[in-house]
Amino acid sequence: MILKGFKEKSNKKYLNKLLSKRHVNVNDSKVVSLGVILNVDEINDFEFFRELAESIGVRPNKLKIIAFSENVKDDLHTWEACYNPKDFGWKAAVKNVELQSFLDTEFDAVISYYEKDILELKLITALSKAKFKIGILQTDLRINDLIIKTSLKEFKVFKEEVLKYLNILKK
Repeated sequence: MILKGFKEKSNKKYLNKLLSKRHVNVNDSKVVSLGVILNVDEINDFEFFRELAESIGVRPNKLKIIAFSENVKDDLHTWEACYNPKDFGWKAAVKNVELQSFLDTEFDAVISYYEKDILELKLITALSKAKFKIGILQTDLRINDLIIKTSLKEFKVFKEEVLKYLNILKK
C-alpha cells in the first residue's frame, strides 16, 4: 500500500511536469485522424464516437477508440483492449505496447470523454501526441485545448458543440 501511494505521487508529479511544459499550438489544419479516450466504467457505448467522427469527416480507419477501467475485469469482451492502472509504472511509464502505440500516434485531435478524476486517464490524455485535445469539463483545465461543459449523458450537445467549434477554428 505504501508503494502504491509513492507510485501515485510519482505519477502526479510527472503529470504536473508534462502539463507545465505543454505548448498549445492550435493551427487551422483539418481533422483527418481522431483518437478517443473514454472510461468504460462511466460510458460503454462507443457508437456515438463513430457518428461524431463521420460528422467531422474522419474515415473509419483513422478513428481509434481506447477504453480505460479502474477495475481489472475479464468480462470486458466488447473492447479489443481495455487498459487499467496496472498498465502504468513509476513516472507514468506505460507497460502496455498497444497503449503506447496509441500514445505515439499523432492524431489531429483526441477526445477525452470522462468525468471522473482518475490519474491514469489524465496521464493518457497528457501523454497523447495529438495536435488538438478536446474534452468535457474536468478538475484540471490544463489537459485539454477545448473544454465543453456538458455531462456524459448529453452526447448530442457535446457533438453539436464540437462541430461548432471545429468549424469556428477552421478544423
